[in-house]
Amino acid sequence: MSARKAAFSFLVMGAVLFVATAAALSIGSESVPLQEIARAIAAKITGGVTGLAREQEVIIFGLRLPRIALAVGVGAALAAAGAAFQALLRNPLADPYILGVSGGAALGAILSIMLASQWLWARPAMSFAGAAAASLVVYRIGRRDDDPAHLVLAGVVISTFLSSVIAVLTSIAEDVKLRNITLWLLGDLSSGSSEGLGVIAVAAICGVGALLTQARALNLMMIGERDAFALGVETARVRWIVFATASMLTGSAVAAGGAIGYVGLVAPHLVRLAGGADNRWVIPASAIAGALMVLAADTAARTALAPRELPTGAVTAIVGAPIFIYLLLRRR
Repeated sequence: MSARKAAFSFLVMGAVLFVATAAALSIGSESVPLQEIARAIAAKITGGVTGLAREQEVIIFGLRLPRIALAVGVGAALAAAGAAFQALLRNPLADPYILGVSGGAALGAILSIMLASQWLWARPAMSFAGAAAASLVVYRIGRRDDDPAHLVLAGVVISTFLSSVIAVLTSIAEDVKLRNITLWLLGDLSSGSSEGLGVIAVAAICGVGALLTQARALNLMMIGERDAFALGVETARVRWIVFATASMLTGSAVAAGGAIGYVGLVAPHLVRLAGGADNRWVIPASAIAGALMVLAADTAARTALAPRELPTGAVTAIVGAPIFIYLLLRRR
């Protein structure tokens, strides 16, 4: 893809994301006209009076805006991590969940809910710890310079083991904590916190930037690590940086928004179909596409059966699974 076409594509995707954000701010159980929201945001920036009713101001600035930011950050992190794993492993089915990274983060978050729910930073800290531990184990077990597919096999084994541990923990959890764990495992963005929003914002910006620095090397590694090494790529260093960064993105996304699936699989596939496999394009475009996917799913989750809400992860699964099946059949 040429630089001009890529710039135009990013502009279009950014415009679509902006429209989706405006729509998500406006619609819901309490609809607020867009012009009133625009005036209120301008008043907030300048320090004036918003002109909204007290209830509307709380809904827009206290509930919807943080939730939209959380959805954008979680979607961008998951999609960028999925694109990086697929490029690194040369496997279009590679995904943070398949590799067991999200399972480690989920286990850490569940332990924080059960044992340290009174601590403010317990969930992000223990999710990071679980993701890091799972990443290290998978990397050490599955590392093979000549065959990165071993990492996928190691990830499947570790993910299965972690799922069994999670099932045991949920069976012994108290009723109240069991409900929180169940909603979180389904990907419920309504339970997000300001701490989780801060974590995912920093992680998404830094993680996508770090992956972009390795995009050229990943392009060469996609034709084979031996060929890339012969062309001067430090394959071991690139593999470690990409694997650690993608794991960090997955851990932060799971800690902030729960287990939301199919984003890391579907978004990179759609981006590659639209613009090719150059990772200088795929990684940032996947981040925008993932943000748009999760934002649209979360908006549908809270408006489809309003005033009741559906888990965001359930919506992404309902939409993402048929798309992924179509992509598999098309590839065949």
